[in-house]
Amino acid sequence: MEPHRVVVLVLDAVEPLELAMVADLFSRRSGLPYHVELCAQRPGLAPTTAGYRIQIQHGLDMLDTADTVMVPGFEPHDQPPPHQVTDALARAHDRGARVLSICTGAFALAAAGLLDGRRATTHWQHADELATTYPTVQVEHDVLYIDEETILTSAGVAAGIDLCLHLIRRDHGIGAANQLARLIVAPPHRDGGQAQYIQRPVLPGPGSTFADTLTWARDNLHEHFTVGEMARRAGISERTLVRRFIAELGLTPIRWLIAARIDLACEILEQDDCGIDELARRVGLGTAPNLRTHFRRLVGTTPAVYRRTFGKPTG
Repeated sequence: MEPHRVVVLVLDAVEPLELAMVADLFSRRSGLPYHVELCAQRPGLAPTTAGYRIQIQHGLDMLDTADTVMVPGFEPHDQPPPHQVTDALARAHDRGARVLSICTGAFALAAAGLLDGRRATTHWQHADELATTYPTVQVEHDVLYIDEETILTSAGVAAGIDLCLHLIRRDHGIGAANQLARLIVAPPHRDGGQAQYIQRPVLPGPGSTFADTLTWARDNLHEHFTVGEMARRAGISERTLVRRFIAELGLTPIRWLIAARIDLACEILEQDDCGIDELARRVGLGTAPNLRTHFRRLVGTTPAVYRRTFGKPTG
């Protein structure tokens, strides 16, 4: 079988861990018919975000014959690559190559126009920036990776592993992906998305007109109370409370309250092994089905999977 040519496009300054990860996962030691090569706009020493440089032997002409093009993260990602690079990326995709990005590599794909009208993702810290800079891109903030057939994007470094294993599943089946996952000691598939790794602020910063009320609410999440009671404690009308929530936090009191309860649930899951019914009561969501519904919507996975990922080890 003719090896599948994977060409990694090294941009200045490349994230070296992402670069090495791609090269390792598709190396011949995996036993899969891939051949990996590196290229850059100009051959020579390429800078990395870690401060050292790496030797790149090939130029952009390698993209003309690549079967798959990988673009690791780079900095500064808010400066589009030179047009020679974006043109080469667009040509590679137009002739049928798959194009993948890891982390901020999505900004290079967007600059090349490859993400226009498509779903895409990047690291959660940069998702809003990607959406603002490239408004035609349908940015999804809370997923590990997105497969749009010939265009695939992923979140941070570890999500790049998820994306690579997914691609191997596509190319060679579940067995091959699982075998490689065992070889690198990684989960063959992770449930959930980036949301479970994001620290969501639930209290406004200093100077909020109702910070004391929010602190009271956060301390009493196990109790059942209404938005009207929160308004009374703040000394304002319910309508005014809603307006201030939206102005200061960007969401309604109900949405904030549910998010605060789910954050508390995450804290308990990380420290405690209580049952799901008890957990629902302790965070004020009443029933296990209600907790599971809101947990999956906000965190992107189930309480059980979250506990296995972040809870204290047993034994």
